[in-house]
Amino acid sequence: MNISTETIITIRKFRCSSQDSLDEQAMVDYFKEVEIIQRSGDAETQEEVQLKVADEGEQEEAWLMEAGLATLFDESASDGEDSIALLSTLTRTQAAAVERRVETLKQTLRKRNKPYSVPDVREIFKPASQSNGAGPGTPGGGADAETDINLEVSFSEQALTYKEGLKVTQPQNEADDRLPDFRVSQDKTGQTRVGDLSAEDMKKVRRLVLIEMSALFDTCGIEVKAHKALKVRVRESGLFGVSLSTLLEQDQRRIPGTKVPLILQHLMSHIEEQGLDTEGVLRIPGAATRVKAVCHELEHKFYEGVFPWQSLKQHDAASLLKLFIRELPYPLLTVEYFSAFTSVLKLPTKKQQLQALNLLVLLLPEPNRDTLKALLEFFQRVTDHKDRNKMTLNNVAVVMAPNIFMCKGFRSKISEQQEFAMATGTANIVRLLVRYQNLLWTIPKFVLNQVRKHNMENQRKMHRDRAVKKLLKKMAYDRERASDKQEKNTEAEGGFIRVQAPQFSKVSMAVQLTEDLKASDVLTHFLSQERSPSVKREDLCLYEMGGNIKERCLDEETYITALLELNPSAEWVIKSVQH
Repeated sequence: MNISTETIITIRKFRCSSQDSLDEQAMVDYFKEVEIIQRSGDAETQEEVQLKVADEGEQEEAWLMEAGLATLFDESASDGEDSIALLSTLTRTQAAAVERRVETLKQTLRKRNKPYSVPDVREIFKPASQSNGAGPGTPGGGADAETDINLEVSFSEQALTYKEGLKVTQPQNEADDRLPDFRVSQDKTGQTRVGDLSAEDMKKVRRLVLIEMSALFDTCGIEVKAHKALKVRVRESGLFGVSLSTLLEQDQRRIPGTKVPLILQHLMSHIEEQGLDTEGVLRIPGAATRVKAVCHELEHKFYEGVFPWQSLKQHDAASLLKLFIRELPYPLLTVEYFSAFTSVLKLPTKKQQLQALNLLVLLLPEPNRDTLKALLEFFQRVTDHKDRNKMTLNNVAVVMAPNIFMCKGFRSKISEQQEFAMATGTANIVRLLVRYQNLLWTIPKFVLNQVRKHNMENQRKMHRDRAVKKLLKKMAYDRERASDKQEKNTEAEGGFIRVQAPQFSKVSMAVQLTEDLKASDVLTHFLSQERSPSVKREDLCLYEMGGNIKERCLDEETYITALLELNPSAEWVIKSVQH
């Protein structure tokens, strides 16, 4: 397909005025994809999502509610004690982010002459500013090389240190093979990934990550206006144009535990089965009329299991995959965080851009995050065959960016100049998402440490309640008299830990505690004693449970003695895990 001469002239003019533009061929490929999308006539019956920027004060109020801090503007909110515990964990920059939004809300309410009960921000943050300073760790310590990602110190605190150091760099558009090889420094307490924590602790993670993400943008002087979607009529069943939550409800009735829509899984598998060496896979479109016919056929035959997959051409399958993404009634990256994703490249360094993407991935709802992960892994497998299929990371990024970012509600809202800027920006964001996907699903240690502190604050408040305190004393007394507790204390004094495995025949075992003992060693020791032949190493995980964490599936490189220093009251449990 050839794009118009006018478009090529505009591309050349835009590239001359932009320091961070894609090369001309990449821009041409991008706008070829845009024309394919426009010609496909998507959403004949789909209503366009109507977007609205939140009114003054409304955005701050919604932000405080999402951060679990509704009590700061509504005294009747039920989470007052929990909010105080959360505030006590904040770093300087995080506290400043909350303070800024409280103050903005306060001024808005004053303008409207509305009664309000927003407390004085100086009173709110006095404890945080005195006790937390720069937060867990020291901004100058830990990983400081340009390609090292420091997960121990708040990203916004690192950005402040960078800003105060007056380092100014202009982000550049590197080729595939020149993107930095970022790495995370080894942490003896183990890395934590999405899925390793309990739902209760993940809720705390999400609240802290929202505050941290806002603090990072604030520190860099970047204002992000959140959109909100007005409700529209969407299909309540089917495959295309159906929300992720509805799709997963349908799929989970057929296959419990499904995390990624089955239709998307089948399309990716079909493309791979036909070979990823095909030149232009994802780039060359299928025949529009045939794709449309196959789409209707899938709607009627997919769940019946009678769709003739053997007759589906590879390029048609790729077109259907892209159609599925852009036909989602709400964007994969969500309406709420869409502006934040598109603002990532405004951050001054690649490292800060990567940190922001890490936080944004953690903020996505679970269905969106799981679906994005499956897509990024698929895109990586496509680029692994670039020598044959001619689909480099850049090629995949420019082809997929319009399908991910040109969602309904945004298409008709931008000018031509904005569209060219968006081509460069969104393609570069997709590049970063694919290239660094292994880092983006990691929960930073400083956030996990804040969750631990939050849990300890909540526990201290619970202990202050006299009735609970009395009950806990009785429970503690009973436990101290129990023989298993005595056994545990004896083992601890003797340099052993007690590992429980209630799901297996070997329900309990003692493991000698050494400086070099890792989670992997505990699992190896367990397997040497477990009699069931059906137990496989890859299906097991050692969990840290109790103390200052609800539960956490441990990275096999975790050093047990280092983790005991962080959580002395932890217990150790081996459980089977679902992959």
